[in-house]
Amino acid sequence: MIWAEADKLGYFINTVTDPVLAKEKQVVKNEKRQSIDNRPYGHNQYVIGKNLYPKDHPYNWQVIGSLEDLQNATLQDVKDFYKKWYVPNNATLVLSGDIDIAQATKWVHKYFDEIPKGKEEIPALVKRPGVVKETKFLYYEDNFARVPQLTMVWPTVAQYNPDSYALDVLSQYLTDGKSAPLNQVLVDDLKLTSRTGMYSRNSELAGEIQISIRAFNDVKLDDVKAGVEKGLAKFETEGISEKDLNRIKAGQETDFYASLSSVLGKGTNLASYNTYLGNPGFVTEDIKRTLSVTTEDVMRVYNTYIKNKNYIATSFVPKNSTELALTNSLLANVVEEKIVTGAEEKFDPKIAATYEKTPSSFDRTIEPPYGATPSLAVPKVYESSLKNGLKIFGIENDEVPLVRFNITIDGGQLLESMDKLGVANLTANLLNKGTKNKTVKELEEAIQELGASIYVSSDVENITLSGTTLAKNYDKTLALAEEILLEPRFDKNEFDLLKKATIANLRQQEASPNSVARNAYNALIYGKDNIRSKNILGTTTSVEKITINDLKEYYNNFISPSVAKMLVVGDISKEKVIASLGTLNTNWKAKEVSIPVYKTPETPTKPTVYFYDIPNAKQSVLQFGAPALAATDKDFYAASVMNYILGGGGFASRLTQELREGKGYTYGIRSGFSGTKAKGAFTISSGVRSNVTLESAQAVKKILEEYPTTFSDKDLETTKSFLIKSNARAFETSRAKLNMLSNISDYGWSADYVKDQENTVNNMTKEQITALANKYVNPNKMIWLVVGDAETQLERIKELGYGKPILLNKRQEKIKN
Repeated sequence: MIWAEADKLGYFINTVTDPVLAKEKQVVKNEKRQSIDNRPYGHNQYVIGKNLYPKDHPYNWQVIGSLEDLQNATLQDVKDFYKKWYVPNNATLVLSGDIDIAQATKWVHKYFDEIPKGKEEIPALVKRPGVVKETKFLYYEDNFARVPQLTMVWPTVAQYNPDSYALDVLSQYLTDGKSAPLNQVLVDDLKLTSRTGMYSRNSELAGEIQISIRAFNDVKLDDVKAGVEKGLAKFETEGISEKDLNRIKAGQETDFYASLSSVLGKGTNLASYNTYLGNPGFVTEDIKRTLSVTTEDVMRVYNTYIKNKNYIATSFVPKNSTELALTNSLLANVVEEKIVTGAEEKFDPKIAATYEKTPSSFDRTIEPPYGATPSLAVPKVYESSLKNGLKIFGIENDEVPLVRFNITIDGGQLLESMDKLGVANLTANLLNKGTKNKTVKELEEAIQELGASIYVSSDVENITLSGTTLAKNYDKTLALAEEILLEPRFDKNEFDLLKKATIANLRQQEASPNSVARNAYNALIYGKDNIRSKNILGTTTSVEKITINDLKEYYNNFISPSVAKMLVVGDISKEKVIASLGTLNTNWKAKEVSIPVYKTPETPTKPTVYFYDIPNAKQSVLQFGAPALAATDKDFYAASVMNYILGGGGFASRLTQELREGKGYTYGIRSGFSGTKAKGAFTISSGVRSNVTLESAQAVKKILEEYPTTFSDKDLETTKSFLIKSNARAFETSRAKLNMLSNISDYGWSADYVKDQENTVNNMTKEQITALANKYVNPNKMIWLVVGDAETQLERIKELGYGKPILLNKRQEKIKN
């Protein structure tokens, strides 16, 4: 890795040629379309940057750039930029992990010493805050928005500025939780939204603090702004109490330790401290500054940066809904790309780059030998159970003073009836809203005072209570988790608000191409009679019909230790975990729960193309696949191994090499198997430029057709090397360990199941790959779904050769930009 990184820093730029640049431009344009242009509210930060910072400020434009700038960049521009900034005197190298320091140091000197420093001195950049000479209101009609969004932004300070720590507390206090002043006004009193958000963004040169509120359907943003002002006035009068400050700081302390729990986290913090402060040992001062914030500091930064200060406000509203924007707003200048079939710059990715190598004292093309493959150290897993049926799985790990636990209850969406879709999701969410003896506010504050987090969520197969806490507060955190689980409040006001928020969420999904694609694809894979085909949120119709009694019935019938397990990872012993569960064993009574089994349809016998129309979509979202395997199937892991070179291996995969690196059609494409205890799908997914929708589908089809017969010895070597060596990182974080426990408890696997998987990899042959590919990734037995602009792409997709596409929704009226 040191050899490779040195090559990038000192010897890479000559390999960048005009054909390489032409292809990479398309990749970055696709990244912009995917992350900004084809996403609701995607242009908001662009508008903010243009108006918050002067034209010559680097934060005036987004890192991704504009399509015009991307297109106009020349090879010389790229080389000049690289030679100025990508130099040793502007870089920090961090090595973190299980390393031989003396040997690693020798390697660093060998590969980095002769890389020359840049020709220019690079002085520290001057801190430059944003400038707002007068308050400015801007609006934009968003093609993908279904509800209006207001964002208010004030300029603040750079990263690590002493005031940034108080600003973090301020932003959390004003909008996080039931007691937050803005939530009290906008959510509870005015009922204009289901949540508010405030974010302190601090970068190297400047910072900004943003209030962002996505209102309910047809709400005027003037009313939202008035609510914000009322909430801020409430804060000015009441301030922040010592108790509230301490609960927020407790959570920040827990998050800080969590950020250092991985090798990557340690390395990232060291690099950040050195890059921006010149002090890699700032870690002690960093947490000290967090914990030393006072109530006076919080009020001072509010008065300094927000009260009576000019700001930028953006109103992003649905098409043809300008009446919802703030009064006196000006139209924001957003350049929407026009995508025309055949208009893209042509390039030949097969042209070999010819270049002059950068001189070196030794031959840098010789790759150093690999070190020994590390022996896999599987964490020691303990198992136990309670008399009420609750199963316990744990791993003790004392690197950081934290404990994470999940209480997972089987059932989830599978236990819903088809006419009450969304009950499991609403039940899980309502369990977060107070207990029999604690209001929502009291529960939130009790959790936060411990520096803990507890959250109940649902998915297709489970309802899960997840907890994270400092080890010293484990018992108190578990007691609150038990209270949530066994003594729900079922507050009617909170239930009504959750219903309204869920319906708003469903409306927003209707215009999000990625959400539309996910929901439509599930319906095609599983069929209308399988509940796995339904949105976990339900439908607007079903959610409207759900009553609070439906949630109580679901809770009373299905929340049982007989179908539950507790997974624990962290700085706590098995003995203490089991002892801590005494009251849960006594008070959580078991009941019989029968979970329905829905049969996943068989693989199609022929291919069918489906199209869902989203007018003006800058990208087409592709979802191609078929029902395949359960995680417990004997072929499941072997098939995942087969898929590594096809689409599971990132840049090593054929799909990425062809559609991203070769053609520049997409920013990313992947494939994989999604089975659980039930048979899941094999899926290829990507977002591609609209005008190459057909070409992308044709490329995928060709790769799938050729894959079984073109898988090489080199492919097999790459697959085995990655899958075996990457296991060294498989259990590093507490999250990874929880995932391991989840696999063991869900599928009945042994604690060292990874050893079995390694054997599968080591014994894999090309013949097995061919057989698995023919069986599970046959393009002629797949569903081919395209979500995009029907006006320009529907007719073209016929050329894929799989018949006339089936349109899944009514053809939409073209929207004029």
